[in-house]
Amino acid sequence: MAKKKKVIPKSGKMGPGIRRGDRVKVLSGKDKGHIGEVLRVDRERARVYVDGAMIQKVSSKVQQMREANKGNQTGGIIEREGPIHVSNVALIDPKDNKATRVKVVREDGVRSRRSARTGSKLD
Repeated sequence: MAKKKKVIPKSGKMGPGIRRGDRVKVLSGKDKGHIGEVLRVDRERARVYVDGAMIQKVSSKVQQMREANKGNQTGGIIEREGPIHVSNVALIDPKDNKATRVKVVREDGVRSRRSARTGSKLD
């Protein structure tokens, strides 16, 4: 009887490079050069959502709010940020406001992220 191969699922792991709240620069795509703050990180798909970049228009059904007397409605065409692959963005160095890579440095058993460009702390 033949031995079955163990199936290893692909891990969509990202490195420690980019976190929510970081300032990043878009390196490629329609918003190349845009600088914004990371709103959300999807580690499974290796995507980030940057404020003001990769705007997508989504249509949603018009629904009335509970306060019908005010006549508030939600829906129509909504603009929201779309996903950008993590390889297409670079972290902005807080010291000189240029794109940089991230180093992970261990000091006294504590991990911290540092800029590869100037060595300044990112956390």
